[in-house]
Amino acid sequence: MMGTLSARRGLEWLLGLYFFSHIPITLLLDLQTVLPRELYPIELRNLMKWYTKEFKDPLLQEPPVWFKSFLFCELVFQLPFFPIATYAFFKGGCKWIRTPAIVYAAHTMTTLIPILSTLLFEDFSKASGFKGQGPKTFHERLTLVSIYAPYFLIPLMLLLFMLRSPYYKYEEKRKKK
Repeated sequence: MMGTLSARRGLEWLLGLYFFSHIPITLLLDLQTVLPRELYPIELRNLMKWYTKEFKDPLLQEPPVWFKSFLFCELVFQLPFFPIATYAFFKGGCKWIRTPAIVYAAHTMTTLIPILSTLLFEDFSKASGFKGQGPKTFHERLTLVSIYAPYFLIPLMLLLFMLRSPYYKYEEKRKKK
């Protein structure tokens, strides 16, 4: 019993840290591609330029429309959820987070499939829509995948936790006849 409680609390803390850390990443980096650049100081724009050049991230260098649509969803749907999830998981035992967490996890994992597929399999030659920008070697592709993969793996862990944890399963209350 005590080990199960400790494991659950440890996972809740990990998820709380994930959602807490996602707030500045989303606001300061990800949303630079969908919000007016004037909202961001030159230092943050330079940080984004450095990242895209250093890691050869074609999705943030010249974001395709489909990728921008994912970032717009991150702004409208995910960003408001991050502080709520942060609170729920740091507090612990908030059974009401189950359904929104399942929706978040399914949505996020679904968006990561085309992102990871693009990073792994896209032809980034000059003939492609990415105009030669992107990883050139398999090692560079794996580096990019390792940056994006936690945003698939942690929601997968969240989904399994919400679906499998006996603590988060709702017990149906039956009316007496």
